[in-house]
Formats: sequence, C-alpha cells, structure tokens
Amino acid sequence: MNHTVQTFFTPTNTDHPRNYEMIKEEHEVAALGVRHNPAPPTSTVIHIPNKTSIPNHVIWSLFNIVFMNSCCLGFIAFTYSVKSRDRKMVGNLTGAQAYASTTKCLNIWTLIWGIIMTILLIIIPILTLQVYQ
Repeated sequence: MNHTVQTFFTPTNTDHPRNYEMIKEEHEVAALGVRHNPAPPTSTVIHIPNKTSIPNHVIWSLFNIVFMNSCCLGFIAFTYSVKSRDRKMVGNLTGAQAYASTTKCLNIWTLIWGIIMTILLIIIPILTLQVYQ
C-alpha cells in the first residue's frame, strides 16, 4: 500500500518557505483591491458606425424606365442609382449619398412628368372627340 499523505494546508501554515509566484500573486491581488487614485474613473466611449442605409432607388428607376421613360429621365435616374450603389460598395458614403439624392430627384420628376403625360393622353382624345361631334 502506498502511504503518502496529502496535506491541505496552505504554505503559510507550514514551515516551508513561500515561492516567488505566490508572493507575486498576493501582491497583485493586494494592488488590484485598493484604489490608489482618489479621482473618479473615466470612461471612453467609441462610437462604431453601423451599416449606413443609403437607398439607391434601383427598383424605382427600373419602374420609370419601363413605364414612364419620358425624355429618357428614367434611364438617367437608373444610371445614377447604379453609380450610387457602386460608391456604397466601395465605401464612399458621401458620394453614394450625393448620387442617391440625384436619383431620387430624377425619379420624382420622371414620375410627375409621366403622370402628366398619361393624363394628357387621356384628356386630349376625349376633348377632340367632343369637339368633332
């Protein structure tokens, strides 16, 4: 049989000298436990920007190309929306925002001009039929 005795005493309770690692660890615990600076702790806040949502209006531009491409404004709006998307992919958010703004204006004008033209194409034949009857 093996008659080894395991002791559960810490080195402070025994007659053996303490080693360097234990003394260093006790010093670190003591140093971390007491605050030597009376000033309140300060914190630093770092704002990490999330993915900025810049709409490039590609779907709206495609709609204007197909249905209301008066004066080719829908095609020009689509070109600017593609440029906006490309700038956004590269990381140039300022350029992407500028192209997106231009795209939005062009799409609004295309939509307004297309609605006016559609209304005129309905009203003019009706008025001309009434005049000739």
